Amino acid sequence: MALLPLFILILIAPSSSNAQWPPSPGYWPSSRFRSMSFYQGYRNLWGYSHQRVDPNALTIWLDSTSGSGFKSVKPFRSGYFGASVKLQPGYTAGVITAFYLSNNEAHPGFHDEVDIEFLGTTFGKPYTLQTNVYIRGSGDGRIIGREMKFHLWFDPTKNFHHYAILWSPKEIIFLVDDVPIRRYPRKSAATFPLRPMWVYGSIWDASSWATEEGKYKADYRYQPFVASYTNFKAAGCSAYSPAWCRPVSASPFRSGGLTRQQYRTMRWVQRYHMVYNYCKDYKRDHSLTPECRR
Repeated sequence: MALLPLFILILIAPSSSNAQWPPSPGYWPSSRFRSMSFYQGYRNLWGYSHQRVDPNALTIWLDSTSGSGFKSVKPFRSGYFGASVKLQPGYTAGVITAFYLSNNEAHPGFHDEVDIEFLGTTFGKPYTLQTNVYIRGSGDGRIIGREMKFHLWFDPTKNFHHYAILWSPKEIIFLVDDVPIRRYPRKSAATFPLRPMWVYGSIWDASSWATEEGKYKADYRYQPFVASYTNFKAAGCSAYSPAWCRPVSASPFRSGGLTRQQYRTMRWVQRYHMVYNYCKDYKRDHSLTPECRR
């Protein structure tokens, strides 16, 4: 009879596909790239007084006087770009902490951008990780966003976690602790960024839209809002690399793409932790996002 309770327990226990943590991706692309210190690859861009560089980490913060941002010393035409980030707990509504690729300074008003953005929150609610892709954005309200948003399976304020963008001429893959959470394939030149971009990071006040579409604003009674970065990685083909430079891959396949196990892991994340997908938003005009058509 002792076997009966055990059998019942097995039946009601959650399956591994619905576990708290995602299945193993089976491959860890971050291990292929060497970490660098901040000054090996980056420089302050703005808000110098709101930035502190330690031997192994960078700290930036936002208060009522300024935020802060940094930029890679060289542009890239493809590569793997990652950093381990730790966010501030508590009330952070209206505040955005970002790690992204852009060529806005080279092409003002007509730029490309690939974003990882942490949207601040109110007490008791999780951060939202927003991924986004812009192609030749105008900067005047006609920018077409391609947002996918996630609530993470861990608390990003308790420890450092590694966030990365892998950009090749064929695809963009977003990764969290080597778990692929989104793949944006190149379906046409019109819907994919192909011009060189720099790597950026920043913390700034986006009260008009960051938290629940602007319902909650930055509250400077809780300042400073602090973000810490470490374990910087930036490897691939710079804009100055020879033509034969080969794009990096997020999988063991030199040609790019993901393994079956990586796809399985990505589907798990999107099933249990994705909270917004622009292609599923029926209020939007999808003639502007033709990549959503299957």
